[in-house]
Amino acid sequence: MSEQPAPVPNPGIAAPAATSPGQAPASPASPLPAELAAALKRDSAGLVAAVVQQYDTNEVLMLGWMDDEALHRTMTTGRVTFYSRSRQEYWRKGDTSGHVQWVKSVAMDCDGDALLVRVDQVGAACHTGTRTCFDGRGLAVATGQAH
Repeated sequence: MSEQPAPVPNPGIAAPAATSPGQAPASPASPLPAELAAALKRDSAGLVAAVVQQYDTNEVLMLGWMDDEALHRTMTTGRVTFYSRSRQEYWRKGDTSGHVQWVKSVAMDCDGDALLVRVDQVGAACHTGTRTCFDGRGLAVATGQAH
């Protein structure tokens, strides 16, 4: 597959708007289908967590944040777009690094407060250059056992 041009920002869509915790904004500017927009539970910045997973190995690659516009771009372009909380802007994974995430599926969890984005990852998923954002970052824990 070839690179696609970066999405052009929609002037009718503002950056994430603040909402009451757990409450989906009733923004008429949302590019998402009404049922989906109503089902999403966004944080106070209007964002929802997006867990990114390799579609064929189930490897968890990273966590990013999406608002309605980022989710819309992800669902309609075949490439993952996030909203950067630190830079306050949209970024499409791979545009500068070449480490592209090709969308295979998107699912919303039962509460509407998290997304699972299954992708075909090209190259490293982490900005540090590792395959996942979790490589080499395990914590010491007490393990449990099912009875």
